[in-house]
Amino acid sequence: MSSPTYLNNQFLIAMPALADPNFAHTVTLICEHNDQGALGIVINRPGLMNLGEIMDQLNIEVSDSRLREQTVFEGGPVYPDRGFVLHEPSREWESSLPVSRHLQVTTSRDILAALARGEGPGSYLLALGYAGWAAGQLEEEIAANAWLSVEANPDIVFKTSWELRYRAAAELLGIDLGALGPGAGHA
Repeated sequence: MSSPTYLNNQFLIAMPALADPNFAHTVTLICEHNDQGALGIVINRPGLMNLGEIMDQLNIEVSDSRLREQTVFEGGPVYPDRGFVLHEPSREWESSLPVSRHLQVTTSRDILAALARGEGPGSYLLALGYAGWAAGQLEEEIAANAWLSVEANPDIVFKTSWELRYRAAAELLGIDLGALGPGAGHA
């Protein structure tokens, strides 16, 4: 019996036929995947709030107008009021999970306070909520052709505009999603 393959530090790219409104045309960074399930952050669905509104709710003073206007993403449908910061490793935070050598996800307030002071990581993405899968659920969805997966590229997370992330992630596989039909075939 072979050991399971986990998708840590992978992009999940929604297949064009995936109709779930939470995930249609999304790219999700898998932050943790093990025998108990998976947790990911959608990286290409901007939300209705900006970082300034989040900071105001947390009583964190931010004077930099560019920082205040930064987009906050809809990270997924689970706990949409909980914040997640995807970032390059820079220093120790109270509650961080390493995703790879180049990516971490932090859920503690200290990183937001550091951002407000101009002392946070140089590259980051803030999301509210996450995508979660129970044990075996993600594997079943992949087997049903709901997702493509490819190793995550931090440049797509931090340097590619959100509108282009879906296409850019698929291009890592050499795939033009526009050329894929809505159905899936099995050989």
